[in-house]
Amino acid sequence: MLVYVLWGSTYLGIRITVESLPPLASAALRFATAGLVLAVVLRLRRGPGALRVDWRQLRSAALVGVLLLAGGNGLVVLAESGPPGVAVPSGIAALLVATVPLLVVLLRSVTGDRPGLATLGGVTVGFVGLVLLVLPTGGVGAVPLVGALTVVAAATSWSVGSFLSGRLSMPADPFVATVYEMFAGAAVLAVLAAGRGELRGFDPGAVTARSWWALAYLMVFGSLVAFTAYVWLLHHAPISLVSTYAYVNPVVAVALGALLVAEPVTPQVLLGGAVIVAGVALVVTTERPTRR
Repeated sequence: MLVYVLWGSTYLGIRITVESLPPLASAALRFATAGLVLAVVLRLRRGPGALRVDWRQLRSAALVGVLLLAGGNGLVVLAESGPPGVAVPSGIAALLVATVPLLVVLLRSVTGDRPGLATLGGVTVGFVGLVLLVLPTGGVGAVPLVGALTVVAAATSWSVGSFLSGRLSMPADPFVATVYEMFAGAAVLAVLAAGRGELRGFDPGAVTARSWWALAYLMVFGSLVAFTAYVWLLHHAPISLVSTYAYVNPVVAVALGALLVAEPVTPQVLLGGAVIVAGVALVVTTERPTRR
């Protein structure tokens, strides 16, 4: 339940953060701070060698971190920033990101794996839902197409990072890997933020209290608490149960967006979102890995 609610709420946290904070710069600050806190905790609890890895593991963790955090999270942050009609609502972003398990199945297929027919059926259903969700209607609450495609690119980057993380020489300890992933992702996000000129003329005094609080929430609960709970679940629960977050998170995100910031929930959103969630649920429940 902790992973469901907290990860589902981060999409709303991102939307509130970028109301008055530069998008990529705030994401860089989020992951740099969370990575530093986690590194200090590991160092204090485990001693001087807690973060020791070889160069190959460091490169792998850095690559995965860039794909997951700079590509995956950074593009979501960009998609949720901007004026109404351009920015993607937080609930829609969560629904689009829910396609990650579907994209991972496609990556597995390309590399020679043979998913079952039920899994492929779930992928097909999920992508039908994606088309229904972003199909231009011109009505009130229509999903911005450019923003939606940006989120799909984010989901693709996250999928590739997730896919590679199980095939590269990563640090054995997932918490140590996360430290280096966060630092690498934060570094690339900072460079991109500087390249976009996000800090030119930036006035910290113009940032609202709710944006600062939302950023703090993302740092603590999104990047530290929820991830810690997720790692704990991976070691104590069946993977089929853990994976259910993929279709519960968007439901939480849509509900919070509608209740707290009045994001529109149109029939198109309900239909497309329901079809996506059904497809992802079918993929997750039909996948039965032989090992944890």
